[in-house]
Amino acid sequence: MNTPVAAQNKTTPSAARVLNGAILALVSLVGIASFLYPFFQPSVQATATPGALAHAQDAPLMFMLLIVLSLGAVMGNMLGGSGGLNAKMIAVLGVLTAINAVLRVVPGPTGFSAMYVLPILTGYCYGPTFGYLLGALSLAVSALLGAGIGPWLPYQMFALGWVGLTSAWLPKLRRHPRIEIAFLSVWGFGWGIVYGVVMNVWFWPFVFDPIQAGIYWQPGIGPWEAMKRYLAFYVVTSVWWDLGRAAGNAVLLALLGVPILRALRRFGRRFTFNSMS
Repeated sequence: MNTPVAAQNKTTPSAARVLNGAILALVSLVGIASFLYPFFQPSVQATATPGALAHAQDAPLMFMLLIVLSLGAVMGNMLGGSGGLNAKMIAVLGVLTAINAVLRVVPGPTGFSAMYVLPILTGYCYGPTFGYLLGALSLAVSALLGAGIGPWLPYQMFALGWVGLTSAWLPKLRRHPRIEIAFLSVWGFGWGIVYGVVMNVWFWPFVFDPIQAGIYWQPGIGPWEAMKRYLAFYVVTSVWWDLGRAAGNAVLLALLGVPILRALRRFGRRFTFNSMS
């Protein structure tokens, strides 16, 4: 009689990991599709005002879907017992989400924002689910606090969630603290650029200026031409802004990475947290 129970207890964390991985894969696929589907439409109504028409119809649905899938990820972890987030770590997630939401509204030069550091470090320490949830939910909370609610919000949530999620894939270099912080700083710099590259895609198909037609997307152009135009658009409109964000990430991670990692690891040991895929 004890064998089936023991086997059941042994497989529950594994089943929870599968469920959790499936939720993360689903939310990422939904995010990728929501960014890219305008490029597969036969026609897109464009305007010279960036974002004036971008995703005005589908953004509320994307926002609700993101919230539902995020709650599903939390429940999947809770059902996993000792294999994932427990009640105490959910409380830590709530606290860090609130902190990161406030950090977003702290002003800084060009594209600088302090909101990228915690998703990177928590994803690195606690796994992809925690990193994704912190990134996505902190943007939702900051929007409600006054940072701005609009059709761009779910796309920002996807992008910052991916920052935390992918940070869990980094090799763990805890035995080499200097190399670890240098590596995380480079990672933060890279994501500062990539975040801007990803976020421009949410409105680029919906904006057009005949004076600079060669840097905008138009239905019917091929993939190679689209990539060339997007690169030109990015360099003209965004590169300096994103370099400011990237440099800010690198500096903050270099200066604050060690004490924040130390605190996160202490919380992880105290609350018997195990990262999940």
